[in-house]
Amino acid sequence: MSDLLTYAYAVVRAAGGLQEAAAPLRGVADAPVGLVTDTGVVQLGLVVSHVPAQDFREDALKRHLEDLEWLEAVARAHHGVIEALAERTTVLPLRLATVYLDDQRAREVLSAGRTVFAERLARLSEHVEWGVKIYVEPSEVPAAPAVPAADLTPGRAYLRNRRQQQSVRDTVYQAAQKAAERVETAGRKHAADRVRHRVQQGFLAEAAGSAAGENVVNDAYLVPLNRCDDFLADVTRAADGLDGVRVEATGPWAPYSFAMPPGESGGTAEGAPP
Repeated sequence: MSDLLTYAYAVVRAAGGLQEAAAPLRGVADAPVGLVTDTGVVQLGLVVSHVPAQDFREDALKRHLEDLEWLEAVARAHHGVIEALAERTTVLPLRLATVYLDDQRAREVLSAGRTVFAERLARLSEHVEWGVKIYVEPSEVPAAPAVPAADLTPGRAYLRNRRQQQSVRDTVYQAAQKAAERVETAGRKHAADRVRHRVQQGFLAEAAGSAAGENVVNDAYLVPLNRCDDFLADVTRAADGLDGVRVEATGPWAPYSFAMPPGESGGTAEGAPP
């Protein structure tokens, strides 16, 4: 068994000059980046590196995926390669840690999936991904004027304060719904597609910072390059006049969320096809 496996980052059209553009890049495990191509009429390529089998075999991956430091380093290198090539051509990103036994197996997978890959590349051409998150921050809503509580028992005063807090939260969530409707309107007007992701909670929410508030919408939009400015203008106005609501747009990114239909991307060390 070889000491190296073929790690795949993305599918691309194997256009002239792309091999040269990939050559200076360093990818996962600080490995050089290259192309594995097929021989179809529309030539496609897999952007690959050769990585140590001891770290990327299926059993090793299961252990490493519990190591956040290792996972972060791999993710950073993986996305760095994709973003670098996305500046030159349309890319079809593959999921993190897509590995094959060797270049020949990777080439077989590329050839077997060429129709789907070519269709997806055509769909994503001249498009980028924008992320849109909506946060609620009840603490940012102006407090209602205090009402003297001299005639209330401590228990009644507590219940009144709780009702006031709940009223503020209800108002903020209603405002967030209005902001979401405005963002969706912008998406229908300017974007080609949308994917709804899980809202950020726990570790991901903490990584966003303590001032982020509660994430209630986490969507991705596929936007034509010539509509990005209009899309962003509408999205950034979505929270106008809505206290306690913040809209955050991030990008542009390679179209990770739109690369493949669910269940059709990625491989394993055993070389399972995407």
